[in-house]
Amino acid sequence: MNTIAIEFHNNQKVLNAIGDETRQAILLALIQGPQKSGMRVGEIRVRTHLSRPAVSHHLKILKDAQIISVRKEGTRNFYRLDAGSKLMLLKNLVKEIDKLFEHCEQATESQSGTNERDAFE
Repeated sequence: MNTIAIEFHNNQKVLNAIGDETRQAILLALIQGPQKSGMRVGEIRVRTHLSRPAVSHHLKILKDAQIISVRKEGTRNFYRLDAGSKLMLLKNLVKEIDKLFEHCEQATESQSGTNERDAFE
């Protein structure tokens, strides 16, 4: 149980960042956009129908959570999913949750077998 608590702690910033529907829309726009060059705020605004200040605000949260990266070209900023994104940490959390469910299923099956035996005795 301690491992899953550690994984939840390690993923807290990422979970908070991706838990917002607006940031999910921005992530989807970035995923569907050009990965190599990235996207500018204006391009993201058009795809998400959000205001420039709203897009900038949510991009900062995603950047602070290390989900996206920014590439500067003069005065222009290009945003894209970070190749070393903290989203990858979610895999470890999902693995720990899977282990927990396996343990719960085994406990339920053994409990169920005990109850069936008791009914026949």
